[in-house]
Amino acid sequence: MRKTAKKSFHTGLVKKTIVIKASKDKVWRKISNIVGLPTWLVDVKKTVYLSKKKRDVGAIRLITFADGNEIEEHIVAWKNGEYFTYIATDGLPLRAYVATISIKAKSKKVVQLTWQSYLNSKKMSENQFLEFLVFMGAFYEAGLENLKVLLEK
Repeated sequence: MRKTAKKSFHTGLVKKTIVIKASKDKVWRKISNIVGLPTWLVDVKKTVYLSKKKRDVGAIRLITFADGNEIEEHIVAWKNGEYFTYIATDGLPLRAYVATISIKAKSKKVVQLTWQSYLNSKKMSENQFLEFLVFMGAFYEAGLENLKVLLEK
């Protein structure tokens, strides 16, 4: 009889940073359009507002992926031109997901963008969780690469 892996809760961080040759305003305009994800995020089919609010704390979006999975996210912190933080309330194999996308001007035409998140899983094996972290990291990287290409045009 095969021993099944013990399932428990796991906590992890995912953090990816990229340097984009574009003005801070241009980068902020792109990322602060919280329903503009289909233009740069891999496998996102559509994103719609679930709130009257379109930006800042209290804005809510629903992301639909190519595979039909939906994730609801709420903006919980916002500093214009610098960062916003959001939480996923539904659609992930997690008990908690909090992410922040922030930008910092390195010069007039160069911006460093960081996307980082804290996650706490539903019950799963350590291996499943590690695979999920790798997946999230690759997802962030692919999205950031797309964003860079788009903004450096």
